[in-house]
Amino acid sequence: MQIGIFAKTFPGTEPLGVLSAVRDSGYACAQFNLACCGLPSMPDAVSETTIAAVRSAVDATGISLAALSGTYNMAHPEIAVRRAGLAQLAVVIEAAAALAIPLVTLCTGTRDPNDQWAHHPDNGDPSAWADMAAEMSEALELAERHGVDLGIEPEQANIVTSAGDARRLIGEMGSRRLRIVLDPANLFEQATPAQARAIVAEAIETSAGHIALAHAKDRHADGRFATAGQGVVDFADFIARLRAVNFDGPLVTHGLSASEASGVAGFLKALI
Repeated sequence: MQIGIFAKTFPGTEPLGVLSAVRDSGYACAQFNLACCGLPSMPDAVSETTIAAVRSAVDATGISLAALSGTYNMAHPEIAVRRAGLAQLAVVIEAAAALAIPLVTLCTGTRDPNDQWAHHPDNGDPSAWADMAAEMSEALELAERHGVDLGIEPEQANIVTSAGDARRLIGEMGSRRLRIVLDPANLFEQATPAQARAIVAEAIETSAGHIALAHAKDRHADGRFATAGQGVVDFADFIARLRAVNFDGPLVTHGLSASEASGVAGFLKALI
């Protein structure tokens, strides 16, 4: 299991500087974001110069890129917005393929028109699932074409809220390219340590065999997000349960400041 971090944790728009900070903070890999190249996270184009700069930074630092962010609102209430997002996702998938990044991470979306990470009461309507699934089907066609996997992350505010939802979508799509990104802190809103441990354990059991990437983010008991190791998530148990289902992929932390990065790397390495 490799320890990684969101590259966007560190400031900068030059890949070499960002990935050097990842390495110097004690990480072996990163979940990359094209914002680290001075582009929008979901750009309309990625130049060969940019691809070359990322390749050079990877070679110089030895940091492997475990995933590339490709999040847009796959359940936006306006089809034109979804179409624009899918076109940008195609660009991101092509960039991932060019950089040999195995996974592009997605957002299954929300009916909230302004924030793809905000809950909306219409998220449970069957039409929201249908619109998201239609986007996912087209996204998977792109992924198949370029040999890249797609990662869906259960989020309380999105259409896919649980590991069970993720397995349902994988079953409906029928594609080996659709994988799960499992973040323990996104599986509940408020919980005691014991409740959180039980929720996370069930999610790992449900997701077994489909997890491409694990995240290391935490929550306080009152629902506020926290830096890994400072909330109610039992990371020793989380890691042990991931190992028990034969997950040996990247464990990527986020939701922390650059100044906290070295400390979290040490915390996670001790558990690994």
